[in-house]
Amino acid sequence: MAGSNKAGRKRKAKIELIALSVAIIVALIAICGTSYKLHGGQQGKTEVKIAVIGSSDDQIWQEVQAELDRRGDNIHVVMKPFQDAIYLNQVLSNREVDLNAGEHYAFLENDSATNHYKLSAIGDTYISPMNLYSQRYKKVEDIPEGSKIAIPNNATNLGRALKVLERAGLITLRDPKTTTPVPEDVIGNPKHLIIEQTDPAGIINLLPDYAAGVVNANFVIDAGMKVSDAIFQVPFDLKDPANHPYVNIIVANEDQRNNETYRKIVDAYHSKAVADTINRIYKGASVPAFSY
Repeated sequence: MAGSNKAGRKRKAKIELIALSVAIIVALIAICGTSYKLHGGQQGKTEVKIAVIGSSDDQIWQEVQAELDRRGDNIHVVMKPFQDAIYLNQVLSNREVDLNAGEHYAFLENDSATNHYKLSAIGDTYISPMNLYSQRYKKVEDIPEGSKIAIPNNATNLGRALKVLERAGLITLRDPKTTTPVPEDVIGNPKHLIIEQTDPAGIINLLPDYAAGVVNANFVIDAGMKVSDAIFQVPFDLKDPANHPYVNIIVANEDQRNNETYRKIVDAYHSKAVADTINRIYKGASVPAFSY
């Protein structure tokens, strides 16, 4: 009798152990499944890798992903951040990524011509104003002869800055239609201004030492100023052909410009939810360059 009770207890313990093991396995599956969902597991979705500069646009692309999900497009975008725009077209051309988003039309045109890339813009994103600022003078006309003017020293913005000075009436360029002029293209400088190239991020802090400087709007916002503090603002109108070269874009390889998946990503980007996100996070430093 005692032996029978002992065997019964063993069977009961064994059953309880099995039940406990099953419960643990079920719990682990549930935990792993939740973790997989929270940390980017996208089983069954088409993954699209997009090269970007840094992480400043992460919130925008999170909203693009949310819009894709709302539309049931079954697409998962994966950001591949780089430190400089010079890498974006290189990795795209090499098919290391599917798209890039971090350059404007003028940069794409110049970079493609230089490196023989076969790339194509498939959608506009936003435009970042670049204007003339000064802490010494209230108007462009007040800038005296022989003054020093600071402009960005990187290829992406140098030409655009010269175009800003041209539109402000301070210089004349050899070819007014060019989108990427260089200092050698300046053929008129009636005030004999000294145009100095320097780090774009540092220009706002150098303004006390210069008559004026051409500054990207994001640096203006970061410094606690307003875009409207400029002594000269390039008139903002998306219909103005002069602004078009500086609209940022989503870029694909030329043979993929009609890819249906990529077109869905552009359509999701061109939504009111994404436009609202751009306006909210950039506060005028960048503005949507698309209809929604």
